Amino acid sequence: MTARKVRAAAVQLNPELDSADGTVARVLEAIAEAARQGVQLVVFPETVVPYYPYFSFVTPAVTMGAAHLRLYEHAPTVPGPVTDAVASAARRHGIVVVLGVNERDHGTLYNTQLVFDADGKLALKRRKITPTYHERMVWGMGDGAGLRTVETAVGTVGALACWEHYNPLARYALMAQHEQIHCSQFPGSLVGPIFSEQMELTMRHHALESGCFVVNATAWLTPEQKKSAAPSPELEKAFAGGCYTAIISPEGKHLAEPLRDGAGMVIADLDFALIDKRKRMMDSVGHYARPELLSLQLDRRAASPLAEPPAPPAPPKSMPAPAADGIEAAYMSAMASLMGK
Repeated sequence: MTARKVRAAAVQLNPELDSADGTVARVLEAIAEAARQGVQLVVFPETVVPYYPYFSFVTPAVTMGAAHLRLYEHAPTVPGPVTDAVASAARRHGIVVVLGVNERDHGTLYNTQLVFDADGKLALKRRKITPTYHERMVWGMGDGAGLRTVETAVGTVGALACWEHYNPLARYALMAQHEQIHCSQFPGSLVGPIFSEQMELTMRHHALESGCFVVNATAWLTPEQKKSAAPSPELEKAFAGGCYTAIISPEGKHLAEPLRDGAGMVIADLDFALIDKRKRMMDSVGHYARPELLSLQLDRRAASPLAEPPAPPAPPKSMPAPAADGIEAAYMSAMASLMGK
């Protein structure tokens, strides 16, 4: 059995709304605090940098243009100053960081998950394959290039965002690559208590089905922020509840008390022997799988608006024409052969 432990932290972060730098400063502070507590892996919420587009959940598309443009102004590029700062913090503290950002790529925003290894290198950049409902007015769609696990200082890491976990084939793609730690991210402070209840069921089920650890992070809004984000008082309830920051074992158990309200950090030690214990009984991509009956086809090509056909093969080099006397000699030789000479 694998005798190894990793200390992980899931951060329930309070973002600074409508700010380019405020949330990043809080992320860097949380990384430093996690490192002081011996944490080797820290996971932050979905698109917490600069902030999740809460406005899109309560504002009609026809009137949300100004808020959407502000998000464009604050959204980081990858790479860029924000990723440089987080990479530096990861390297300085020797900690693996999983961060959700609104990534700006020219004229489009994406819901992007970034995994920085403990040496500061960006090990994974993936984009949410299908934004959910109102989010489709904010973000573009990702592709299969990011549906992969990465080897990091803490083990084999996979990541999905929010309702991607309701796409069983997306989850299976990571399971089939033998993820040991699944890093999941949700917005938090959204929809209501039912959102956190459903989230808990979903994440505990994935831990059991995949036989891996799940480190799940959500954001949290203050009462003042909820009030400012709601166009009218009756819509403030849209930002109630919805928080569930937790760390779950391969047996589906909480390894620490989940955080359901307020800013903070959940920390737990992940004993990799529990992966073996679970998979000995049920390995959904091993002895419990039936690939001859059921299997997954994954297109890992990165989507691009420009596809260039491959260059045509170079024409064969022409053979130099033989000299006249060479032609005559060849002719005589051929005739002699035909005549049996």
